Amino acid sequence: MARYGKARLGDMLVQLGHLLQDNLGQALEQQRQSGERLGKVLVERKFATEVQVAQALSAQLSLPFIDLRHFHLRPEISRRLSEYQSRRLHAIVLEEHDGGLLVGMVDPTDLLLYDELKRLLRSELTLAVVAESQFIETLDRVYRRTEEISGLAQELSDDMGEAIVDLHEMDEAASLEAAPVVKLLQTIFDDAMRIRASDVHIEPMERQLRIRFRIDGALHLQTEADPNIAPALVLRLKLMSGLDISEKRLPQDGRFHMRARDQVVDVRVSSMPTQYGESVVLRLLNRSGNFLSLEKLGMPPEMLKEFRKIIHRSEGMVLVTGPTGSGKTTTLYAALDEINSIEQKIVTVEDPVEYRLPGINQVQVNEKIDLTFARVLRSVLRQDPDIILVGEMRDPETAQIGLRAAITGHLVFSTLHTRDAAGTLARLVDMDVPRYMVASSVQVLLAQRLLRRVCESCSQPHTPSAIEAEWLLQAGVAEVEWSQLRTGNGCSYCNKTGYNGRQAIYEMLVMNRELIDLAAHHDSTRFIQAARQQLVGRTLLDDAISRMKSGGTSVAEVMRISNQVDD
Repeated sequence: MARYGKARLGDMLVQLGHLLQDNLGQALEQQRQSGERLGKVLVERKFATEVQVAQALSAQLSLPFIDLRHFHLRPEISRRLSEYQSRRLHAIVLEEHDGGLLVGMVDPTDLLLYDELKRLLRSELTLAVVAESQFIETLDRVYRRTEEISGLAQELSDDMGEAIVDLHEMDEAASLEAAPVVKLLQTIFDDAMRIRASDVHIEPMERQLRIRFRIDGALHLQTEADPNIAPALVLRLKLMSGLDISEKRLPQDGRFHMRARDQVVDVRVSSMPTQYGESVVLRLLNRSGNFLSLEKLGMPPEMLKEFRKIIHRSEGMVLVTGPTGSGKTTTLYAALDEINSIEQKIVTVEDPVEYRLPGINQVQVNEKIDLTFARVLRSVLRQDPDIILVGEMRDPETAQIGLRAAITGHLVFSTLHTRDAAGTLARLVDMDVPRYMVASSVQVLLAQRLLRRVCESCSQPHTPSAIEAEWLLQAGVAEVEWSQLRTGNGCSYCNKTGYNGRQAIYEMLVMNRELIDLAAHHDSTRFIQAARQQLVGRTLLDDAISRMKSGGTSVAEVMRISNQVDD
């Protein structure tokens, strides 16, 4: 065990330039009152970051600091400790070397934890300091439940054998918490939440049942199992979401909520008959997940400034466009959070309600009982609202009611599925919305997409291939600008994809006098031409290229996005 340095943690942070002396005094006073660790107080009060505290602790103890974001772990080594042991001891086995093991600890000063580690690992230990948040993220990667899912799937297959599923028997069995099918589903949900999956795909094939997760917009295989267990899984999911278990010939949609990893998750269920059984897709919406503020959305500064001005107006419509899963609702809720106040009555009409925002009235659409967007909107207008959010302009009636509300003194936020900002007018006209109504109400059209980030853990300089080089030149990116290009090599941190997380890219079309006149009196072609002229240099593709030049994403990812947003 390393001997501790004489300098105190707070003084070490000051010496390293990570902490102001005045802030240290405030933190020490709070520590005396609360009894919490100084490092925790400093992080909570944002006087220092977790990494800075960990680096200071490593200097104080003369131990190395390991940045787990850039450390290549071997899971088989880390699993020398079970997940339970690792989380309890706040320690992870990093590597094996001659004479012992390198172990990362969040708090190496805890001698009781160190003694417990020695007893469990039965080896000489070399300690390193790791940041707590990185430690938790790393455990979520290392202790994936893939093997457990495969084992539970096999257990369920063995229990079922070749027998035909009896609905009544399965209903009774599914109600038992210990039933293999329930264990399997719970484990799938837990694993999906660990790795931030947005969707779970359960797909029966001829020779296997395939389970895939969508992570950062791309599908990844989780496991393949015996196809005989598919009916049991589908049946259980139908029971949970209130669907008709006897109907296998028609698509069905439902929802339920559950708890996974101490988080409440809303699950939207879609079943569809296929050649080898019913395919089920589960959309996971984390109720306890915090939405982003406007500053953290990643809008270019000038765009953010203009957008802020518009959302503080008292009337008009703000339309956010893009395909499903492009972050439109996140953007709208960031805007609502900014303008939410006691003086404003805000009502949202959604399907489903994805975020819970204190102080606003949120309505869940339910078409099964004829509680449609249009019907709710008509009632909302009698509730004396100042601001209305309509989850989606799905039909002409909803669009007309929303636009009429924007004309008559309400600020209305909504979304629409269009390719870009310029094409939004044509989409509304196709929905039989009068031109004058669009011209009189729409204030701004914001189009967005989600772009995958290069994984920081395995990011490296990138030399474009011949095809990429040709595309870069055609896109106006000169060779002198290629020096900052990055790509991800693939590591355990990013599931070997080279990407970890996503960022939004935007284009914003503000309705000026020329565009309003073209929207009201002319065909859509002239409006689109004028709109694209206004957007020169500020399109979705321009924003994506800017992120690529700074190393935030790869050439391949921008090329992929360009196929969606370019003509």
